[in-house]
Amino acid sequence: MALDDPAGRGARKVKTQALVYLAAADPVRAAELAAAQYDAADNMTDRQGALMVLAGLDHPAREERLAAFHARYRENALVVDKWFTLQALSLHPDVIVHVRQLAEHRDFTLKNPNRVRSLHMAFAGNPKGFHAADGEGYRMVADVILALDPINPQTAARFVPALGRWRRIEPGRAALMKRELERIMAAGNLSRDTFEQVSRSLEG
Repeated sequence: MALDDPAGRGARKVKTQALVYLAAADPVRAAELAAAQYDAADNMTDRQGALMVLAGLDHPAREERLAAFHARYRENALVVDKWFTLQALSLHPDVIVHVRQLAEHRDFTLKNPNRVRSLHMAFAGNPKGFHAADGEGYRMVADVILALDPINPQTAARFVPALGRWRRIEPGRAALMKRELERIMAAGNLSRDTFEQVSRSLEG
């Protein structure tokens, strides 16, 4: 079975999905097997699949393999984007802390729209992190909008709909989402794009 034929690709996806299921039941064993898959991988699919599983686990192999992956591919912008994304999408309990740390990484800048999307837009699509019960995920996205608006208003405005769905969420989280929209609006000096999106989100 060739690595690049449909059967080979399917087998690799099944192998990674099995690790995802195992991670829910036995995270230590899943981390060990994911680390072994990463180390033995001779293709990007297996390597990224293993790293995706490790990103969501609290295990020493997580940091080791994430660092190894970055060191190996740091000159490849598209792969580094994926490195940011898989961490932003992880179900790790400290994902918000990790995203804040990644925003300070030497390879991250708000001036690069692709890098912003790979980290912050990905996080806004992470149901566990973004919808954290304490509202910290909403607060972080609002902070990104405010920081990004003077640099790239079009991209900043694209983040607003994530908060603008507050009417579809249970009341506790909805109030937190709305509060962040109100905080953005109160900041003043918004670009037209962002102002319009926030106004529309608040008015319904």
